[in-house]
Amino acid sequence: MQHHQHRIIVLGAGYAGTWAAGALARRLHPADTAITVVNAEPDFVERLRLHQVAAGQDLPRRDLADLFSRTGVRFRRARVEALDPDAKTVSLADDSSGTGDTLAYDTLLYALGSTAAAQVPGAEHAHHVASRPAALRLRQRLDELDGGIVLVVGGNLTAIEAATEIAESRPSLRVVLATAGELGGWIGPRGRAHLLRAFDRLGIAVHEHAGITETTATGARAADGRDFAADAVVWAAGFAVHPIAAASGLAVRDNGQILVDRQMRSVSHPGVYAAGDAAFTLAEDGEPLPMSCASAGFTAMQATSAIVGDLTGARTGRTSLMYYGNHISLGRRDAVFQALALGSRDTTWSLRGRTAARLKNAILKGAAFGVAHPTYGLPVRRQRLTPAPSRRGEAVPA
Repeated sequence: MQHHQHRIIVLGAGYAGTWAAGALARRLHPADTAITVVNAEPDFVERLRLHQVAAGQDLPRRDLADLFSRTGVRFRRARVEALDPDAKTVSLADDSSGTGDTLAYDTLLYALGSTAAAQVPGAEHAHHVASRPAALRLRQRLDELDGGIVLVVGGNLTAIEAATEIAESRPSLRVVLATAGELGGWIGPRGRAHLLRAFDRLGIAVHEHAGITETTATGARAADGRDFAADAVVWAAGFAVHPIAAASGLAVRDNGQILVDRQMRSVSHPGVYAAGDAAFTLAEDGEPLPMSCASAGFTAMQATSAIVGDLTGARTGRTSLMYYGNHISLGRRDAVFQALALGSRDTTWSLRGRTAARLKNAILKGAAFGVAHPTYGLPVRRQRLTPAPSRRGEAVPA
């Protein structure tokens, strides 16, 4: 009788998917499992640095096929077209050849992340920095400008980092920021004062309470009728998850995030787990865990522990789902780290200036190292799978 390998598919090779695939390869016996990672891009993308790419900086290339070549994980470059959790299949499209096929799975980890949420008329005229191709398109547009105006839409982390990075890297451009609320309104008084000083130093014009309702080829319009002329518009007013999960029939929130239990299991379909921006879960203080790299790490750890536990019978550990604060770059040599105390979201403590910038750079390097070495530091405990009938959500092969 032929031995049936349990097929695990990880959709997405961002911070959550790449780490989880390496952890699963380290903890599950290769004789029992076949792990495949599907990702549209051939390289791992440091999404936290895409504003740097847009501003004109080059980052080290990390080829995913090479990263996984020493782990036993198979890498498949393809775009996910559809998911059928009832049939346990994933439909893929190969951008280079134009062909597509279908992969069957026994366990699925959904980690496709999020993209820019530009849902206003004329959104096609706006750029964003939520993917590498988009960041490179913005970079090309900025290269074409000489003394032009760049309008950044949004007032949170991505908008702040994009505006300051572009202003610092391209001083010939005039950078303007328009936000529906207050710029960095959630930051404590000292941190926000530092932020505003950085904007003044970089010559960035700020327009608060200016919610943009339309973008055009020549700028944007706010809800109150104000028009903003711009040679390039950068949309950084929030993120949206890909619609694939909602279209598949998985239980999701109104915004498309997958509803999961505390172990990151889909509440509607056994054998499906979610991690990163695509999963909706609560932090330890009962507030929704924000979309972030830190959240991707914690949810990936919890999902991995649950998958291993469900397949091997091992005890499933509880990963603490914490959110410590916001670390915001203000160009290459300045930053703000705003601590957020669990339970109160207190903002009385912050780290500012070059020290905060050095700390963020160290965190980014640590995250990149973890991705470049997906099984580094994890104990080798390649556990055998329990018989199929006792595994949660596992169909017994014929």
